[in-house]
Amino acid sequence: MAKKDYYEVLGIQKGASDEEIKRAFRKLAIQYHPDKNQGNKEAEERFKEINEAYQVLSDPEKKAQYDQYGTTDFQGGFGGFDGGFDFSSMGGFGDIFDTFFGGGFSSGNRRRHNAPERGSDIEVTLKLTFEEAVFGVEKEISIHRHETCETCHGNGAKPGTSPKTCDKCSGTGQIRSQRSTPLGSFVSMSTCDKCGGKGKLITDPCPTCKGKGKERKNRKIKVNIPAGVDNDNVIPLRGQGEHGSNGGPPGDLYIGLKVGSHPVFKRKGVDIYIDAHISFAQAALGTELKVPTVDGDVKYSVPQGTQPGTIFRLKGKGVPRVNSAGRGDQFVTVIVDVPKTLNEKQKEALKLFMEASGEEYEEGKDGKKNGSFMGKIFGKEK
Repeated sequence: MAKKDYYEVLGIQKGASDEEIKRAFRKLAIQYHPDKNQGNKEAEERFKEINEAYQVLSDPEKKAQYDQYGTTDFQGGFGGFDGGFDFSSMGGFGDIFDTFFGGGFSSGNRRRHNAPERGSDIEVTLKLTFEEAVFGVEKEISIHRHETCETCHGNGAKPGTSPKTCDKCSGTGQIRSQRSTPLGSFVSMSTCDKCGGKGKLITDPCPTCKGKGKERKNRKIKVNIPAGVDNDNVIPLRGQGEHGSNGGPPGDLYIGLKVGSHPVFKRKGVDIYIDAHISFAQAALGTELKVPTVDGDVKYSVPQGTQPGTIFRLKGKGVPRVNSAGRGDQFVTVIVDVPKTLNEKQKEALKLFMEASGEEYEEGKDGKKNGSFMGKIFGKEK
């Protein structure tokens, strides 16, 4: 009998389809591959078990015999199978993974250093006043970024010269090495230590960029801030970031907005809020107010009998909607100011009002008014 249950080794049920077997092997082979678990004896043994199980279960004849007898050693086995897996016959581990994964697998999940690479993004913060955010504004910002060197046009070599193909990696930027293990022959790829993975060598560097192919520049960029932006909004400028490498596209510039406060107006989304102070006489008799808005002062008629805390709406006097038609509203909260002190003339006027209203004015021993007009008109005693 086989020492191990091959189905259990691959984590599948007996009777699994060929595709299920292949999928299970592919997943486990990546996880326990020796190149990803260097020095890990447990992983190496597990990898050996996985390959042994796959060799049997992926072969229809071996699988049939194993399912019937629980072993593949019946009647002398199959060509002296000893549990190893000869990858050398398949051109190395990378080739077998090309079969299973459609190519592109390599130990260490390497990346070509000489491939086109997109430039990095840049983030800056721009401060705006309250009014600039409401109505929009054109601003000029200053940024520092790495750009393609204008002297060498990005190749890093002094004008009149050109980079040479690396003689160690033949321009690939990678070194291919092969080693033998108990599991067979393995091929691995590593970054070329001579050219740093670029595939090119510069013997005479550009005097401007010192062979880097890029130089740091200070740029002033104009940006149109649309009306209605708010705090922490971000405006993207495509292609205004760091320049790419090896012909790659540039990154983007992201402008984060910080909007200052206003001494009068308070903003919530596209709406604006303010307080309007009036006297208790104006609240009782009604009045016409001059109300400040972001567009300038407007007149508003306050009806008689207006109560403290009443909120009026000024339609369309709020913040414009960004890149859209229409505006928010402005809301005015009425604050009724009650005087803390009264002169004699004011007192007499209020006493006459109380008499006309059928009320009596009584002065307490402590000098406070009992049943006062102030308390009655505003619903509380003073």
